[in-house]
Amino acid sequence: MLTSIDCMPCFMRMAVAGARIAAPDRPDIHERIVRKWSAMLPELDFELCPPSVASMLNELVLTETGCGDVFAQDKVDSNRRVMEVLPDVKRLVDTSENPLATALEAAIIGNYIDRGLDHAFDWREELACLESSIDDTQVRDFASRCVDGASVLILGDNAGEIALDTLLVDRLKQVGCRVTYAVRSKPVLNDALLADARMVGMTERCEVVESGVDTPGTVLERCSPDFLYKMRRADVILSKGQGNFEALFDRWEDVFFAFKAKCERVAEETGRPLGCSVFMKR
Repeated sequence: MLTSIDCMPCFMRMAVAGARIAAPDRPDIHERIVRKWSAMLPELDFELCPPSVASMLNELVLTETGCGDVFAQDKVDSNRRVMEVLPDVKRLVDTSENPLATALEAAIIGNYIDRGLDHAFDWREELACLESSIDDTQVRDFASRCVDGASVLILGDNAGEIALDTLLVDRLKQVGCRVTYAVRSKPVLNDALLADARMVGMTERCEVVESGVDTPGTVLERCSPDFLYKMRRADVILSKGQGNFEALFDRWEDVFFAFKAKCERVAEETGRPLGCSVFMKR
């Protein structure tokens, strides 16, 4: 999915928000970042996917502020908040008529926890009245391929969200799947890193690997050779989050995408309403 002019307001908002979080009480730095980013936009390559552009902005913020991980504390807080409600969500999953579908829906709702987009969605409210709204046909297709012995590669997305993903991993392991969970290799927005996987107990459940990317999406050109090999060898790939959708939808075949449609352009691309849960396969 290529970058378009519709992405520009979001990128400018991200520049302001990132600068203020990385360097509180330093309006001079905020202004410098916004001015430099504004100067870069006219030369922006629209053939890049939005996550690639977002990584350029992330690098600018880190360079100008000297902050190693802008959302470090935010990620810890998000993980803790989700882990507090995880037992209640697990009960909903365990007592569901279709536990795998319910775990999948919960994991998609977790995708609301995103610092890269401007939204006012309430993930706690949706989890409290968890009801499957995703395509039953796609879920059955996914379930039919997640069988005993199948290798399932999950491309993770955000911190907080990763805690809900543990319920999905548990369900996949119960049917005998060999699960690998992928995280980013470097800090970018509030995307999950290896430290987040350890914090929520993902490393105790399955193999956790770094994809090699420093982008808020699995941009293939930034993946490590070892990780691309894992992608090619996987029986099933589940791509979590809108950034992974933007990076992979027109680049890699036979991928299940699971995310919240959090901007008008992506909603239009998928044919789903803004804010809905999306579960689809290319």
